[in-house]
Amino acid sequence: TEFVNLKLFPYLHSFKQKASGPNTIEYKIGEIFGEIKNKIQSGYNLREIIDHIDELRFRSQKEKHELSHLYEAKIKNMGNAGRNGGEYYTPRPLIRAMVQVVKPKIGDRIYDGACGSAGFLCEAYDYLRSTGSRTELTTRDLGILQTRTFYGKEKKSLAYVIAIMNMILHGIEAPNIIHTNTLTENLADIQEKDRYDVVLANPPFGGKERKEVQQNFPIRTGETAFLFLQHFIKSLKAGGRGGVVIKNTFLSNTDNASVSLRKLLLESCNLHTILDCPGGTFQGAGVKTVVLFFEKGAPTRRVWYYQLDPGRSLGKTNPLNDDDLKEFIKLQKTCADSPKSWTVDARSLSDVEGFDLSVKNPNGGEVVTHRSPQEIMDEIAALDEESAEVLGNIKALL
Repeated sequence: TEFVNLKLFPYLHSFKQKASGPNTIEYKIGEIFGEIKNKIQSGYNLREIIDHIDELRFRSQKEKHELSHLYEAKIKNMGNAGRNGGEYYTPRPLIRAMVQVVKPKIGDRIYDGACGSAGFLCEAYDYLRSTGSRTELTTRDLGILQTRTFYGKEKKSLAYVIAIMNMILHGIEAPNIIHTNTLTENLADIQEKDRYDVVLANPPFGGKERKEVQQNFPIRTGETAFLFLQHFIKSLKAGGRGGVVIKNTFLSNTDNASVSLRKLLLESCNLHTILDCPGGTFQGAGVKTVVLFFEKGAPTRRVWYYQLDPGRSLGKTNPLNDDDLKEFIKLQKTCADSPKSWTVDARSLSDVEGFDLSVKNPNGGEVVTHRSPQEIMDEIAALDEESAEVLGNIKALL
């Protein structure tokens, strides 16, 4: 461990200084090893880990793909572990649905200013690799995806390192991710050259930003998510598309910042779709959320609402899946009305005091689905088993 701590990690960190530029794999390796610390104190454990890693063939596309799945699973476990649920992990089925609605294409610059583990950027990459805008991607297309398509910013050191590693494992060799507090950037300084075609994000909510940070925004508020929403609108090009997760109280809060932000959204963007997510969509976060889909540059004319109801209560052992979102994706293409979806004219929203967007389902409202006693008992048993395993691991370490 002395060799790892005093020689190996400093050597790998030095790649950053030796690299030909920031958009190289060498630079990113240097970044990673400048942030992380070795926490394995036992030389025997370290030897065993190295032996296992030595069995992997990193140049094999199949094994690299499997490794990315393993890494995603570990990120998911971190996200579901407790109070940091929303910080590291947005459910991938929800991200995939958002990507399909926003429809990024080859040549778009795609941005997440609160990228966490880079789930949105990785899923957008997978979408473009599998569908693109043609049946088969050219060498030029692949070059565009590698170097000038995906952009992210992340404030926290651990999430920043996870994001870079996640993107590398998905196939982006030198991710354009910056370690910074996005909100310290003054909105007035964002120029046309800085803007993006697509924004996909789940910004942190519930944070309290200090007064100096609030000075960077026309609508001043301590709520982190509301500052991010302003940042995302400003960061989009005219005609740019956004898909942003935000807590559902944003739709109806009566404070000045919420009202002003809803007015800005309705007047400067076409807020065409609101997806209402059920409780339990985000494990560990404990709040209900909605997803706002909008295009910048023209005012809202009508809003299509969809109330997601998977027909069961969502929980740790019963998470959201891709099938739950199939109907939403299908109906959203034509903004069709159904028992779960409805359309509201924007003029009626503007007439409501405070630009309240919390329109109830005219087709009967939300159906509350109660879990069976057996489902509840199964979840308790699964959680007990997981707790026992964690406790066993801790005892073994001690």
